[in-house]
Amino acid sequence: MKLVLLGAPGAGKGTQAVRIAKNQGIPHISTGDIFRKNLKEETPVGLTAKAYLAKGQLVPDGVVVEIVRLRLLEDDCKNGFLLDGFPRTLAQAEALKAIAAPDAVINLDADLDALAKRLSGRRVCGGCGESYHVDLGSPEVCTKCGGAVIQREDDKAETVAARLLVYKAETAPLIDFYRAEGLLVNIDGMQDIDAVSAAIRQALRRL
Repeated sequence: MKLVLLGAPGAGKGTQAVRIAKNQGIPHISTGDIFRKNLKEETPVGLTAKAYLAKGQLVPDGVVVEIVRLRLLEDDCKNGFLLDGFPRTLAQAEALKAIAAPDAVINLDADLDALAKRLSGRRVCGGCGESYHVDLGSPEVCTKCGGAVIQREDDKAETVAARLLVYKAETAPLIDFYRAEGLLVNIDGMQDIDAVSAAIRQALRRL
């Protein structure tokens, strides 16, 4: 099955992606990971992307699409895939339709205000990475390794607000696009992790 996963920062996309891929027996393809791999290995397309990044420019859709296209040609994608982080624009969605049209697009629907609170309240141990939350009485010292518990830059309120604004601007058109295509599967992402997983499995069984 060829799947795309959409969801705002903090909606649990990473957790659900791993579970969906395992359940369906398909590779979880994080476009961030394959992007970094191409840059590190200095593949032809990676070098093209690097040239744009060196100038402080956004990598054009065409280059991003080519990176994804090459990944989808690999043997492990023969029986399907789960794309996480792609497409991000309508042009990319149209390109994916031509390369390997998805069978379904799972959207983890979540309240952005609640996500902002969830993200900005997160704390992590700077030593072992253990996660905490201020609403659950986050300690100043990690209970596992004794390291300092900190707030990551990504989780600061102003950074969270900026990330959610970008998500809203980029993803809203994709949701409308895939709804019009009849491919959108809306899942309530505000449920607990296991309930979200169960809802996704049930929805995919109906396809």
